[in-house]
Amino acid sequence: MTTDSAGDETASEPSTISLVASPDVEPEFFEYSNPWQFFAIAFGVSYLFWIPLVVLEYDPFALPGVILFAGGGLGVPGAAIFLLFWDAEEKHRRDYWRRLVDVRRIGLRWYAVILLLVPVLNGLALLLGILAGDAVPGFERAAEFAADPVSLLPYAVFMLIFGPLPEELGWRGYALDGLQARWNALWASLILGFVWAVWHVPMFFMIGTYQAELGVLTLPFWEFMVGATLVSVLYTWIYNNTGRSILGAVLFHFSGNFSGELIPHGPVGRLFPAVLALLVVVVVVSVYGPKTLTRRARVQSSDTE
Repeated sequence: MTTDSAGDETASEPSTISLVASPDVEPEFFEYSNPWQFFAIAFGVSYLFWIPLVVLEYDPFALPGVILFAGGGLGVPGAAIFLLFWDAEEKHRRDYWRRLVDVRRIGLRWYAVILLLVPVLNGLALLLGILAGDAVPGFERAAEFAADPVSLLPYAVFMLIFGPLPEELGWRGYALDGLQARWNALWASLILGFVWAVWHVPMFFMIGTYQAELGVLTLPFWEFMVGATLVSVLYTWIYNNTGRSILGAVLFHFSGNFSGELIPHGPVGRLFPAVLALLVVVVVVSVYGPKTLTRRARVQSSDTE
């Protein structure tokens, strides 16, 4: 990792200096969000629904459990939208929704990174797993889509709506700016990644979820937690290099989830994505630097001398 630093400022020290990922973005657009309020509301709402779901041992994909499961999933976007209308100015709200729908913020190179990086890492993890002794998978999901291509679109829409879209409205769309106003991009990413991973913990106790299949406090459990924390750095890297694009974060989240469905990993292979993510993070931080994860520098906030 780069050792570049500004004066005596340490990476973990809170700062009033804001990151600007685009020359036309004012520093205050990083400072209007309150990540602590967001975390409190998001966790409060999500766990309010999910704890009864776990205690009562309802199936999260069948009535009445699906109502509790969906209600908990709305905690993250609900917290972001509530705080936007409660405490942000109109220009912040306009900026927020523009960043969600503006496809021009993302250049072709970054679209390639967003859509291909995680599928490539998943494919490499599969190959490494097979070389390490995993059986060659049957690719059942891919075979289903090959037999019925029409089913691919509704399945993709379902995956987008129940995961990437609502989550990124909050994690990257709202909380990340507030964290980057206080810490450098690397530390903000790791903090957010850790919180994001912890938010998923109740899912490990829900019958039929992907997380429940991994088990609690198992090696795959820790791989999931560490992987989510590490990949958060890559989200910030993409976010800061695409003009704070929420759409980019949504598509990156989607590409990871969807490729995970198409590229199954065996017992050994499922451990490699976190290792590969760590290697990519080291390269990204080394090349782009931990302060902004971009080629752009920090600028002083309006209230900073």
